[in-house]
Amino acid sequence: MAAGGGPTSAGDDAPGAAAHSARTLVPAQAPRGGVVGDGPPTYDAEPTALPAAEADGLDQLVADTVLDGARYGTYTLRAVSVRGDSARFRGEPRRDALLTARFGTGPAALVLVAVAGGIRGSDTAHLAAADACRWIGRAVGRSHARLAEDIRAGRRGDLKSGLHRLTDRSLGKLRARAAELGVQPEVYTAGLRCLLLSADPACRTRVFFGVGGGGLFRLRDGAWQDLEPSVPDRADVTGAPVVGFGSAVPEATPEGDRLTMDLGIPTGPSPYIETPPPPAAEPFRFRASVARPGDTLLLCSQGLAAPVRGEAALAKELAERWRGPKAPGMAQFLADTQLRVKGYADDRTAVAVWEA
Repeated sequence: MAAGGGPTSAGDDAPGAAAHSARTLVPAQAPRGGVVGDGPPTYDAEPTALPAAEADGLDQLVADTVLDGARYGTYTLRAVSVRGDSARFRGEPRRDALLTARFGTGPAALVLVAVAGGIRGSDTAHLAAADACRWIGRAVGRSHARLAEDIRAGRRGDLKSGLHRLTDRSLGKLRARAAELGVQPEVYTAGLRCLLLSADPACRTRVFFGVGGGGLFRLRDGAWQDLEPSVPDRADVTGAPVVGFGSAVPEATPEGDRLTMDLGIPTGPSPYIETPPPPAAEPFRFRASVARPGDTLLLCSQGLAAPVRGEAALAKELAERWRGPKAPGMAQFLADTQLRVKGYADDRTAVAVWEA
């Protein structure tokens, strides 16, 4: 050791060397949670009671929280599904289900994120939601090569009709499953909302499709935009005009989005499905748009969509935390989605995409 307690050489094992090294470490910042609004919620912030279990039905148990994430092309993905405060207090299972899956490899890979929500008050709501995610996952996985090609080529018509059929057929399986279980179809059903994301760095087209309630928002320039496709009264109309649809195709939306364009490439009949599906109980929703650098796209279940729309303080706080191209870490994203608001105690499932 040098005189006067100077620094040791790199090979010294003296305790002082370890202490000096430890002092240079920067502690990680703890994730920020919190409460917004005019008062604290009724329920505790942490889980209290576990759902009841059956010895022969352990495969039907649902975890309190599921968290996932990835990074492909120009975007970073975060996804979480959390049991609501009410269900945590009552010992009920999480009715929301979440599926994240990648099909294929390289630039041709396709990422699917599916969010499903079972019917409130049904003992099988969590099972129906899980089935909905699993069946749409299988359907998309079997057609992923064509879907990925259509997204990259901008074939809107093929995408909309093909995804409509895949969705109807997947939800039709729920009706068949209800018959097997001896329950009414309106009990064993679920809302289903999905995002399709290309892994190609040159493709910024983001495709939303699904059936049922929830939210689709975009954070741009520090402000939230509600992108939820409206549904007309006529049951045979599948949602409002979406990006690039209609007899005349503009070059951009009023917000400045560049629209996904059909390239005029002739294609044969859609291979997504061979036979007509049974009619869906709810209208199909579809939207395809091209993201800008710095955008944050949020797809969520009704449990988060309702407070985002109904509590300005929550929308403002999330905008502050999520603005910019850098995504939060996994733990921080989980904490952000659990920002508590009095009067909102349902399950929360959120999928967010940050554009670099």
